[in-house]
Amino acid sequence: MLDFIYYPVSWILWFWHKVFGAVLGADNGFAWALSVVFLVFTLRLVLYKPFVKQVRTTRQMQELQPQIKALQKKYKGDRQRQAMEMQKLQKEHGFNPLMGCLPILAQAPVFLGLFHVLRSFNRTGTGFGQLGLTPEENAAIGNYAFSPTDVQSFLSARLFGAPISAAITSPESVLVAFEPFGGIPSVVNIAAVAIPLMIVASIATHFNSRASVARQSPEAAANPQSAIMNKLALYVFPLGVLAFGAFLMIAILLYWVANNIWTYGQQHLVFRRIDKEEEEKKAAALERRAANAPKPGAKPGTAKKKKAQADAVEESEATLSELAEDAESDTDGNSSSGTSAKSTGSGNQAKPAKPKPQNRPQSNRNKSQKRKRR
Repeated sequence: MLDFIYYPVSWILWFWHKVFGAVLGADNGFAWALSVVFLVFTLRLVLYKPFVKQVRTTRQMQELQPQIKALQKKYKGDRQRQAMEMQKLQKEHGFNPLMGCLPILAQAPVFLGLFHVLRSFNRTGTGFGQLGLTPEENAAIGNYAFSPTDVQSFLSARLFGAPISAAITSPESVLVAFEPFGGIPSVVNIAAVAIPLMIVASIATHFNSRASVARQSPEAAANPQSAIMNKLALYVFPLGVLAFGAFLMIAILLYWVANNIWTYGQQHLVFRRIDKEEEEKKAAALERRAANAPKPGAKPGTAKKKKAQADAVEESEATLSELAEDAESDTDGNSSSGTSAKSTGSGNQAKPAKPKPQNRPQSNRNKSQKRKRR
């Protein structure tokens, strides 16, 4: 039914086992442990961009919280209008609520897929996902991308003497297949490795939740529903990991620890990057505001008035220069016509024509008008 999840997870795990098994040995417990850890890293790299979008969506949700509360208060008695206005607000700001939960939704089937694949290595006993096969029958069956030889390799792998395919609460029919390591019963070896992993996973879950809660805005933290969820994330979930870790095989506990450590580092990296981007945007906005602000001691709007006056002066000077050029061209035209009259005349010297008042240069007429006004 979920083979489209099981097979990709199985192939990634198979790839990393071949890489580390070539160095450490196929049956080595550390080779299988590193394969599980790097399976986590591979999947989280694939989900990195959705995680960044989730963080940005959460930030945007916090910024829009006052407007959302105002809409809820304004349309308290009209649920339909309230929903329409909320959709309109989200559309205006490009807000997509689905991006806030997409990475979590994507990680859930991955965890279930890994849980199923690892449980399928061991089909002995009669528990969930087990077929009640004998160890010999179980080792003769492949597991998705893994051959029967790979299955036997996984069942034989031990980490600090504990089989990574077993849990503290594994039934006796499963534990009997594992020989005591160093004369110590298998359940003791399993507990010695599993309990520290459970504690680390619980602490890592708490600190991840703590980092997320610390990033919430005061308005969001004051919300009663958010306060309840924060308490669950800070205390109940970590205790749940600590309690139910006894039912998980060591390989799955390794996945849980690696996933939480990756999440902790990724959160700080992404939050730091987004904080830096927001600081740069604020600095750029302050620079633009300072450039448009009036100088110290000047009244508001003085800079704009001075700029308008300077533009008017430049425009008037350009107009006067154009008028002067026109007057010079008119004078040159009159002098050239007089010279031609002298050269073409019958010997009689032509008297220079007295300029009419209306033919006076434009610049002189402007000056006379200014004198009259004065």
